[in-house]
Amino acid sequence: MDISRRNLLKIFSASGLGAAGVFASQALAKQVLAQNQSTPNQTKKGEMLYRQLGRTGEKISVIGLGGHHIGRPKDEQEGIKLVRTALDRGINFMDNSWDYHNGGSELRMGKALRDGYRQKAFLMTKIDGRTKAAAAKQIDESLKRLQTDRIDLLQHHEIIRLEDPDRIFAPGGAMEAVLEAQKAGKVRYIGFTGHKDPLVHLRMLEIANQNNFRFDAVQMPLNVMDAHFRSFEKQVLPILVKQGIAVLGMKSMGDQTILKSNVVKPIECLHYVMNLPTSTVITGIESMPILEQAFEAVRTFTPMSQAQVRALLNRTRQAALKGQYELFKTTSQFDSTAKNPEWLG
Repeated sequence: MDISRRNLLKIFSASGLGAAGVFASQALAKQVLAQNQSTPNQTKKGEMLYRQLGRTGEKISVIGLGGHHIGRPKDEQEGIKLVRTALDRGINFMDNSWDYHNGGSELRMGKALRDGYRQKAFLMTKIDGRTKAAAAKQIDESLKRLQTDRIDLLQHHEIIRLEDPDRIFAPGGAMEAVLEAQKAGKVRYIGFTGHKDPLVHLRMLEIANQNNFRFDAVQMPLNVMDAHFRSFEKQVLPILVKQGIAVLGMKSMGDQTILKSNVVKPIECLHYVMNLPTSTVITGIESMPILEQAFEAVRTFTPMSQAQVRALLNRTRQAALKGQYELFKTTSQFDSTAKNPEWLG
C-alpha cells in the first residue's frame, strides 16, 4: 500500500476507531490465545479432521483445497483429478475465486464437481466487485462456471485498502448484491478475505458492525511468521473467536516463500495454523505429492503445547521481523485487484 502504517493508524483514529476499537485488548488476546493451545472442537472421519464453521453449524475439513493452485497444472484433467481425489479422501472445503486464472480455476472446479461430486463439497468462491452491479455480474458468472445453483460461502475478495469496506457497504455497493443473492438462494454464507494488514480487516469488521451485519467467516494470513509482524493472529483472530466468526487460515507457507527462510518445514507450517482456532487451513495443492503432504499433516497432527509453540516462534522470530518472507503484506506481488482495478467496478 502507498500509505504508511503510521498514517494508517492516524486515519483509524480520525475515523473514530480508537485504540480500543482497533486492537483487541491485551487481556482478551491473552485469554483467547491461551485457550487456543488446545485443539478446537473437531471430529475425525476417515483420513480427515472436521471442525465447525464458526456459528453456522457446518462441518468442514481442517484442510481446504486452494483454488488458485488447481488452475496451475497445464493439463486440465490433472487439476480435475486433484479436486476429485481430495473430495474422495475427505477434503470437503473447496476454495476458489472469480478471478483465479481469469476464471480458469472456477471452470476446472465446475467440471470436477460433476457426476455427484458437488454433494461432497463445501464450495467457497470470492468476488472482487465493489459496486452492486459488478458484484452481481461476478456472482452470476461464478455460478455458471462452477456449474452450480448455489455457493456455500461467498467472500468479498482482497479487502486490502482502507476504502474497500466503505465501498462495499455504501448504497449501491457490493453488499447489496451479495445479500440479494443470499435471499435468492444463490449464496448461503458470507465472508471476506484480505492479506495486507490486520488494520484493514479490523476496519471491515467495524464498518460491518456499523451496518448491523456480522460475517460468517473471515479469511486471513496465519503462519509462523505472522505472529511477529503485522500480526493477524494477535490483532484479528481474538475478535473473530469472541464473535463466533469462522477463522479461515491462508498463506501458511506464503506460496513457498516462507519455506525459503530455511527455518521451518511444510508440515510444521500446517501444524502451526491447525493448532490455532481455525475452521480450515486453505493450502495450495497443485500436485499429488503436495496433496499427500496435506494428508500427512492431518495424520500427524496433535495439539501443540505452549512450550512447542514458543519453541517454533523463537526459531522463526529473527527471519520474520521485517516481513521479508510475507510478501503478501510488504509488496504488491499478491495484489491482483491492484493490477486489475477494472474488476472492482
